[in-house]
This record gives sequence, structure tokens and C-alpha cells, in this order.
Amino acid sequence: MAGISFHLTNTTKAKLPSLAFADMKDAILGKKYELSVIIIGKKEIQKLNKEYREINKPTDILSFPLSDSFGEIYINPEMTKIEAKKFDRSYENFFAFLLIHGLVHLKGFDHGSTMEDMEIQYRKKFGV
Repeated sequence: MAGISFHLTNTTKAKLPSLAFADMKDAILGKKYELSVIIIGKKEIQKLNKEYREINKPTDILSFPLSDSFGEIYINPEMTKIEAKKFDRSYENFFAFLLIHGLVHLKGFDHGSTMEDMEIQYRKKFGV
């Protein structure tokens, strides 16, 4: 699979929004960065959240930078739908919002004004 730098795996029955996943990845992390996006259920993301963040509850997204050029993002559609309502966004829009957030984390940024500014720039670019 040489040359493929984006992988999407949906382990749920959830319908995913039609997003420019690979284009977002390329814009934020570059074409050579290898990214796996895994769509997982509520129980699975809760296990990961507990193991890696010591928070024993489900979340909408987790990002794992595995090296300078490879990372994984896990997204739970059920929690994404719940959170979308809290922010008065559609499921599709909030899914894209989360993906951009996760990609910026993989780029090496932590929560703060610099990260927010970068996210705003990419949300404008992708109409989110």
C-alpha cells in the first residue's frame, strides 16, 4: 500500500458524513503524514479514554501521535451526535470540527489560543 497516507476504518454501523477527510489531513499534516481514522463504539472509546487519559467515560474523539509522521484518531459517532447538539451544530459539521481539532493535536498543539487560531483557519478553509 505504498503511497497511501490515509486510512479510514468504520467498526460501527454509523453513517459517516461525506467529508474531505484526506484533504483535511493533507492540509494540516501534509501529504506524507500517515493517518488512520478509526470509527469506534462507545464502549471501545471509553476503554481507550480510561487507559490513556484515566477518564472512565466515553468521549467523542481521541488523537494519538505515534511518531512525527504517523498518528491515529478515534471517533465515536454516538458521542459526536450528543456533543453536536450541545454546541448547536449539525452532526456533519461537528464531525468535521472534531476531525480538524484532532488533526491539529497531531500536529503537536495543545489547547490554547495558538491552537484555536489554527483551528479557525482550517475551519474557514473547509467551511466548518
